[in-house]
Amino acid sequence: MPGVPPPGLRRSLSLGDLIFYGIVLIQPIAPVGIFGIASRMSRGHAVTTILIAMVAMMLTAWSYGRMATRYPAAGSAYTYVSHGLNPHLGFLAGWAMFLDYLIIPVINTIYVALTIQRLAPQVPFFVWAALTAVAITVMNLRSIGFTARANQWLLAVMSFVIVAFVVLAVRFLFSQTGLGGVFAIAPFYDAQTFHPRAIATATSLAALTYIGFDGVTTLAEEVRDPKRTVPLATVLVCLITGILSAVEIYLAQRVWPDYTTFANLETAFLDVTGRVGGDFLFQAMALVLIVACFGSGLAGQAGAARLLFGMGRDQVLPRKLFGYVDPRSGNPSRNVILVGLLSFAGALLIGYEHAAELLNFGAFLAFMGVNAAAIRLQLLDRRGGRRTPWLGLTAAVLGFLFCLAIWLSLPLPAKIGGGAWLLAGIVYSAFRTRGFRSQPAMVDFTEP
Repeated sequence: MPGVPPPGLRRSLSLGDLIFYGIVLIQPIAPVGIFGIASRMSRGHAVTTILIAMVAMMLTAWSYGRMATRYPAAGSAYTYVSHGLNPHLGFLAGWAMFLDYLIIPVINTIYVALTIQRLAPQVPFFVWAALTAVAITVMNLRSIGFTARANQWLLAVMSFVIVAFVVLAVRFLFSQTGLGGVFAIAPFYDAQTFHPRAIATATSLAALTYIGFDGVTTLAEEVRDPKRTVPLATVLVCLITGILSAVEIYLAQRVWPDYTTFANLETAFLDVTGRVGGDFLFQAMALVLIVACFGSGLAGQAGAARLLFGMGRDQVLPRKLFGYVDPRSGNPSRNVILVGLLSFAGALLIGYEHAAELLNFGAFLAFMGVNAAAIRLQLLDRRGGRRTPWLGLTAAVLGFLFCLAIWLSLPLPAKIGGGAWLLAGIVYSAFRTRGFRSQPAMVDFTEP
């Protein structure tokens, strides 16, 4: 109708709405899975690695926010790098993200199986891994998922369990040695065990705590005053996550200072909850971890399967296999089954620690790309006669350097595996673009 504007998204979201959304994405129990491994790698300085990673993520979050205000419909590192730097570099950023999509279901399968095994140790790990992968695959084939309301309830339950842990941990420490047991410098710095290389390596794992903060930028088109709100929200999500995670890990380190005595590194936090809250808190935390990781596994497998479908539909991958949709369920069923098989195989072959490190290989390549794109964008703005955004430019430069340092600190197996994946992407892109002479194939990461 003449004179009537086309319908569009309403700008109704506030800063608080974005922060809540980001916390839901990351989850309050984010540092629980990496506690034992990070404690061993950092020689008892896991809380320090959480805080260092927080600084890197806050700086990168600002770059994400700035790019989201410039490209509000994009919402991914792939598009930011494509527009801000170069389409071929954008494809490689997308290729790195593709690795993350495939690894996330593996990590969740491993952690669900490990946690259930702590409750039923008489059953071998590979049985629980198989059952977990099959259950997630069957549910995705039937289009069963968690609603936004279910996620809110899950957040409430997780928050309750974490608050209970904090209260019981403080009470436990105070009853043991008074205020000196609650407040101590050792979790942050212990001269006898502190080693910069160990801290750097563990920080590359601790950064896994913040994976998902960039999801806030996908709502840029629905936010009031997005130029101010989106960058601020992404930074605050990282800050709040970092503070909450640091409190959890600090108390865990105080309750169980000897990181060499855990029964199982991957589920070490459960041992800590058992020490401060007995069997009830142990069981409650285990149940929360199972449900949270199961829900994340469902979403992760669905996202990976639909991303493969999108790449098949757009002929980035062979369409006959990856572009198939089951006519009855409307699901990319072959991709769902393929991702389920990869999740089970990865759970047996890779292990939680190596899978997490491989995930961070792809994530930090994408983070560096976004920071580099933000640097170039702000320098171009200056050349266009605008006032130099020194705060944003400084944040982007520091974010790039922090992410580069963390990426370089990844263990050698992660660099080899991730490097092989990246090389395959370069070769594939060169083949598809006739030696980079034409535009690379477009991959839609916003609607996997």
